[in-house]
Amino acid sequence: MSLTPDAIKTLSRVTTATITTVLLKKGLRNVWMRGARPLKPGMPRLVGPAFTLRFVPAREDLATPESWSSPISTRTAIEAMPAGCIAVVDAMGITDAGIFGDILCARMVKRNVTALVTDGVVRDVEGVLGTGLPVWCDGFAAPPSVAGLTFVGWGEPIGCGGVAVFPNDVIVADQDGVVLIPQALLDHVLAEGPEQERMEAWIVNEVNNGAQLPGLYPMNAETKARYAASKK
Repeated sequence: MSLTPDAIKTLSRVTTATITTVLLKKGLRNVWMRGARPLKPGMPRLVGPAFTLRFVPAREDLATPESWSSPISTRTAIEAMPAGCIAVVDAMGITDAGIFGDILCARMVKRNVTALVTDGVVRDVEGVLGTGLPVWCDGFAAPPSVAGLTFVGWGEPIGCGGVAVFPNDVIVADQDGVVLIPQALLDHVLAEGPEQERMEAWIVNEVNNGAQLPGLYPMNAETKARYAASKK
């Protein structure tokens, strides 16, 4: 199933916590990206297809300011980003060199990129925040990317925060962080995610009414029957 506007609308109402639960039931345990936290509190939940970028360790003959003008550069990659995508950047968890700054983020906004996600950091943090681009990262640092990283390409499988990300996998980001939905499991999450949210909202209501947890969470047969009846 493709990531249609209706699919995006549905996923925007499903928390990343719920998505991890739904995928855990399918055997996927490693879908939450370590180190990718919202740069600004209060971000709305965002959904989009992954546009992948990859860095490797800095090598002195390649990681130079001159490389920013290379055909293989973050600048060129940004011009290839389709509207609505979420840029997912493998920075190998490096936190002392900012992969993007305010100018690059401003251009991403002009290209209608939904968000930037990385296990690394950004620089020019005040300017980045000023662009309005939603960012999930591991903080900020003054040095440029070439101080610790070499950019090598885009549009290929990467690892971000310990998670394997393939181009066009579905990314959902909120206050709990960033999770990945494999394309092959998108229809399953679209079906099960909203139901998981409904069930947990019902359980919370039961707790607020004084119900004890054993037999409620997880549900025993009697509780399942009461929940099923509540939906009729």
